[in-house]
Amino acid sequence: MGRAATPFLLSCDQYLDCSGNQLFRELRPRLIFVKVRRGKQTAVAAFLTLALTLALAHSGKMKARFDHEKLNVYQASLTFITWATELISKVDAKAAVKDQLDRASTSVPLNIAEGNGKFAIKDRCRFLDFARGSALECAACLDVLVAKKLSDETAVWPGKEQLIEIVSMLMGLINSLTARVGEESGTYSFSEKDEQEQE
Repeated sequence: MGRAATPFLLSCDQYLDCSGNQLFRELRPRLIFVKVRRGKQTAVAAFLTLALTLALAHSGKMKARFDHEKLNVYQASLTFITWATELISKVDAKAAVKDQLDRASTSVPLNIAEGNGKFAIKDRCRFLDFARGSALECAACLDVLVAKKLSDETAVWPGKEQLIEIVSMLMGLINSLTARVGEESGTYSFSEKDEQEQE
């Protein structure tokens, strides 16, 4: 008679986005059955878990390790950089606007990351506003590419849509932070009338 199958479960490294990986989603709810000698199932489970961990790591499914990486607007800005880089590569002619688009698109996530690392809310807003300005600059660069007939409106429109979303999210963050500043100042300050009443 054949040896009975031994069940075990796959585990997941804390820094990996296992839930976002199709392979792990398919395997995780199930028990994996393999024919192994008694006492070796733990070693086999560890081996398969390691293999899956390495596969996830090399597939780019690493979890965000920094706070700014958890921001949707930061991830959206990286997506735009990928799109813009591909667009720039298709423009054969030499034009300053290509370098300007590359610099401006790079500036967006850099300012988001630096701003998110600031403790003072006003400093955060300042860097987020820099990022917003760079996003608007990217939109202008796309217009210039079309005006110079280096690209067409159909080609640049997907980028414009991404930038509209990025600017909208940045404005939402800025407004949210600004509201917090207003609430804090209102909590700790007194109007002249209130001071007179207290006296």
